Amino acid sequence: MSFPNVYDDKERAEAYATLDFPRTYYLAYRDLPALIAEHVVGKEALDFGCGAGRSTRFLKKLGFNAIGIDISSSMIQAAQNTDPKGTYLLVNDGDFSAFEANRFDLVFSGFAFDNILGVGKRCDLLCGLRGLLNKTGRIILLCSSPDIYTHEWASFTTKDFPENRVATSGNTVQIVMKDVSDRRPVIDVIWFEQDYLNLFAASGVDPVGRHRPLGRDGEPFEWVSETSISPWVIYILAACSR
Repeated sequence: MSFPNVYDDKERAEAYATLDFPRTYYLAYRDLPALIAEHVVGKEALDFGCGAGRSTRFLKKLGFNAIGIDISSSMIQAAQNTDPKGTYLLVNDGDFSAFEANRFDLVFSGFAFDNILGVGKRCDLLCGLRGLLNKTGRIILLCSSPDIYTHEWASFTTKDFPENRVATSGNTVQIVMKDVSDRRPVIDVIWFEQDYLNLFAASGVDPVGRHRPLGRDGEPFEWVSETSISPWVIYILAACSR
């Protein structure tokens, strides 16, 4: 089953290139510095599915020597335009041959697994990323919670897609971003907690941490669902020792 890369689009890439960490997105990144400081040793990082480079620039601000990779030429071009001194590489889907094994202290992936169909493909990619970790390295997956596709948010709306409410893991769902000028629906792949745990076991990684960020009173945003339901899940993964 093929899944079109809806992000490989010049207009969408340009919209993402100027996106920082507004509203609901703020929660996705707010707690990452503390989580990274707790779990990651070293400064060599790979940003898998870097898109327009927002997460790569985030890692660089934390002091990492970060390389961004993506399969979308439009997104890579947008990343390079925004950060000319950064390192952004266009790669073929699942091709990590540009990197030696055991190179990285951190492999970060922000939302990329929201766009990957099929447990086999997810497993292949996660196994490939695991092979890039050094002995103490960690993979951090920032993923959309299934709840994000069935509620209203400061940055997203799903009310026009009631079919999302009956979706199961592996189904495509739609969501509209309110923080960019491009209001075309984004097509994602929903994935539930137990299926992620099964995926981790099949891919030879152990979840050593999980975090679901919630909005707090006093933050400079008008929250909608964010204070009671987390739109994001952050998994911290280590290569299995067995």
